[in-house]
Amino acid sequence: MTEEAIVEEQEEVLARTVGAVMRSAVVTVDVGETVLVAWELLERSGCRHLPVVRPDGRCAGLLERADVAVACGAPAVSLSEARVDELLRGHGPVLVHVEQTVRHAVDMMTYTGADALPVLAEDGHLAGVLTAADIVAALAGHPVREEPADRRPQAGTVLPGLPPRRGYRGTAFP
Repeated sequence: MTEEAIVEEQEEVLARTVGAVMRSAVVTVDVGETVLVAWELLERSGCRHLPVVRPDGRCAGLLERADVAVACGAPAVSLSEARVDELLRGHGPVLVHVEQTVRHAVDMMTYTGADALPVLAEDGHLAGVLTAADIVAALAGHPVREEPADRRPQAGTVLPGLPPRRGYRGTAFP
């Protein structure tokens, strides 16, 4: 493949809509849940990002695994009272819409230093998450990866029967 053909293929991917590249099967957490529930959802799902949703389904922000892990370093007594919305304070959510281009999302990610963005549907509700890995996979020609629907926890719930992620050999709590 010539260099010109590669550049043309990359431009085609960057011109796609975010909705065509993003991952729509995401685990979410309710804005009023505890930090421990957020950690449990991250651990059991194996995700690196956790969208936070309001009761009306609108996105309040995106938590990163590292932020939740740092918060979990607090004494256990305070963790049972710490809420997810406390981790979002001071972070205005950087969002993209499903109809915007991947190029726009890349520009937003570059400008903000984010490696993932919540994606909103036309009605303002969370439609999915676009990660840097999703963009790289699209540039490499890989299809959008989705988790089976029966493996996805619903917002704000902890499912005791949800198996740990594959290859996990540790404890679920820090």
